[in-house]
Formats: sequence, C-alpha cells, structure tokens
Amino acid sequence: MYVFQCEDSIDGILTGIYDAWASRYGHKNIQLSSDQSGTLTLFSEYIPVKTDFEKSRKVARTLTERLGAHFYETICSSAMANGNCRALAMDKANAIYQTVVMALTLPAGAKVLDYLGEPCIACIFELRRQTLNEAHHLLEFLRFAELKTGILFSQIHAKNYVLPILAEHFTDRLPLENFIIYDATRRIAAAHPSGKGYFITDAASFPMELTEDLSSDETRLKNLWLAFFETIAIEARKNPKLQIQNIPKRFWADTVELKNKD
Repeated sequence: MYVFQCEDSIDGILTGIYDAWASRYGHKNIQLSSDQSGTLTLFSEYIPVKTDFEKSRKVARTLTERLGAHFYETICSSAMANGNCRALAMDKANAIYQTVVMALTLPAGAKVLDYLGEPCIACIFELRRQTLNEAHHLLEFLRFAELKTGILFSQIHAKNYVLPILAEHFTDRLPLENFIIYDATRRIAAAHPSGKGYFITDAASFPMELTEDLSSDETRLKNLWLAFFETIAIEARKNPKLQIQNIPKRFWADTVELKNKD
C-alpha cells in the first residue's frame, strides 16, 4: 500500500489528490493521509506530499468543471473539519480521495454524494456537518467590538477551520467596514478592508493588547450591557447547567459577560 502523507488543509489534501492520481500506482493501492500523529503501519510505503498551490488549483478547477460547484464546496467543507471521521474511524484525507475517485471514474459523477451507504461518502457528510454546524453557531454568536482605530474586531476559538465561511458572510453583510476576525486556535486572522474582499493571514504575532483599546462608544455600550446582564438575572431562576448547554465554556473567553466567570 502506498500512503501519501499530506498537510491537514484544503490545499494540502488537494495536492495529495494530484500526486496520488499522477503516481499511477492504482487507486486500490493508494491511501491519502493527513494524520500528523506519526503512526505507521507495516508493509506500507509512505510518500510525503509537499503542499503545492498550483497543483491544488488544478485539482480544484477539475472538480468544479467536471463535477460542479456544489461537489467542490462539499469537499472543501469536509476538509475544513478538525480531525478525522470518528464514527467510521476513517482518515479525512482518504475519505475525500476515495470520494473524488468515485466521482471521476463512475458514470454517476457528482451524484455519488447520494451514495450514503459508502463509508467514504458517509464520512464526508459527517465532517461537512461538523464544519457547518460550528460555522452556523458562530455566525449567530460572533460579536465585534469597535476599537479606537475604528476597526471592528472579533475573536473566536473555533474547533474547525470555519474562518473563511465567517469572513465570506461578514464581507457580504458589512462591505463598508474595516474588520478583523481572529482565530485564536490557529492564530490566523481574516482581515477585511472597507469596500474590498477579505484575506486570511498568519497572525501568530498579532498584538492582542491593541484589541483592549476600545472606542469610547464601545466602552459605554459594553458597560451598559454588563450592567443589564447582572441586574436582569433572577436569582431563583439561575441555571448554570442550562447556561453551559446553550453557551459551552469554550466560548466564554469570547463572551464579555462570561469571560471572568469560573
């Protein structure tokens, strides 16, 4: 068995698909892996894949032209999920590779996504659901704070790589605003200049202290909201378990009224 080891990213997986297909080892003899744990199996040859954006673009173009935008979006959203397919114990990259092979070699084409009895397709939909569920949650939950510079800033701690989905949404909703969405989990940020498209950039050295320098209006509204939150509560009806169920603790660091609670 030939195992192509790729980076756990959309471009990394698409590059892996390109290299695996071009190898001509035969699809039945190939596995794609984005597992970074270092676990190896006997009787397998491991082939490292270096992420190549040109190869990734070629695969993306082929999938879009031959299988349609919906198929490509489904592949991307499953690749954005964190980790592998837990229910089926299947490597994410390999599930995507097998799905692409089926779609490009069978007469059904993009309709293979309806073959939910196939383990790789079931895995794709589990991963896609995982990504889109978190993106949907954050689209309703995400909050911006206005800094003194006039930039709108928001921080998230996302399990999955949902930043492009959030950035696309708010670019459409706030086209004339300068905003930044910072993913503290991956230390990357989506930046949107007013009147332009967004871009995603490395933010490992992002000066977080600047985000505490709020505008006067933001400070006033923040204090009003905290006062309202504390006074509106009815002591006899406090339900910490329900509160955690509605807003899991991993979101508390990004919630001004909960960030300092235990």
